[in-house]
Amino acid sequence: MASFSQFGNDLYTGARSVNIVGRRKIWYGIAIILVLASVLIPLARGGFQFSIDFTGGSEYQISGVTDPKQETAIDTVTAFKSDATPLVSIVGGDIVRVQVNELTTRQTDALGLDLAKAYNVPEKNVATSFIGATWGGDITTQAIRGLVIFLILAAIFMTIYFRTWKMAAAAMVSLIHDLVITAGVYGILGFQVSPAAVIGFLTILGYSLYDTVVVFDKIRENNSEDKNGSSRTFGESVNLAVNQTLVRSINTSVVALLPVAAILFIGSVLLGAGTLRDISLSLFIGILVGTYSTIFIAAPVYAQIRGHETLIKKSDEKKAKAEVTA
Repeated sequence: MASFSQFGNDLYTGARSVNIVGRRKIWYGIAIILVLASVLIPLARGGFQFSIDFTGGSEYQISGVTDPKQETAIDTVTAFKSDATPLVSIVGGDIVRVQVNELTTRQTDALGLDLAKAYNVPEKNVATSFIGATWGGDITTQAIRGLVIFLILAAIFMTIYFRTWKMAAAAMVSLIHDLVITAGVYGILGFQVSPAAVIGFLTILGYSLYDTVVVFDKIRENNSEDKNGSSRTFGESVNLAVNQTLVRSINTSVVALLPVAAILFIGSVLLGAGTLRDISLSLFIGILVGTYSTIFIAAPVYAQIRGHETLIKKSDEKKAKAEVTA
């Protein structure tokens, strides 16, 4: 622990430095690969799986099942309706969750009876819920609207707070990176995108934005010091800010991940609670990706955008010449 504290202190003072900004092409390459994989692999698998909350349909939860086989539910549903595409999952060891595309009220009740017979459980052990296509469409619209409003307000806030649109632009690149990769993991692993998962997506965007603001605030502080005769170039100043907040970002992420991992384990394994699993899974993935993007994407992108400014170019060239002369 002492050595890690010393490492953090060396990073803060500049006695030791990790060249993050200078190696930005490596981080960009990793990010591009991850983003492409997050888009192309789910498309190759047939697209994302959305829960019936978005598409509309019927859901059954059969509890107290002694032999919870997915094939039993699939065979029962397809025998009832040949064109149905059931999604079956085993929850908590003795609960079977079945989702099918939209049925009529009469069909929903009839299929519930068939599932009870197939699993040899009382009818009261089959809980049924029905969501219409109109409701699903409204949920989809609200989710997209919430995401767009969040990104717009976040961009406006950062532009006003930091007095430059360039930090806001770099932060938006980082947030979109986080969103695409987090959603991509869902698509790659075949998890359903539910309203709880969308809430998790929006939450991790807020977490990532907070972490980015902390780093950018340190960048602004270092830039203010540079005006008082510092020998650091603009890129070196940004890199120092990232190093100074590196240990803090790692510690914050670990502290945040521990309870989320506990909720994920308890919700998905012990309790079989789908909502807890969906929201904690998106949070877990998002925190990991958000920490990476804050350090390796947001700050390097900002340094690259500002590095093309004429005044900064001249200042960096002047400092480089002074260093050579000295």
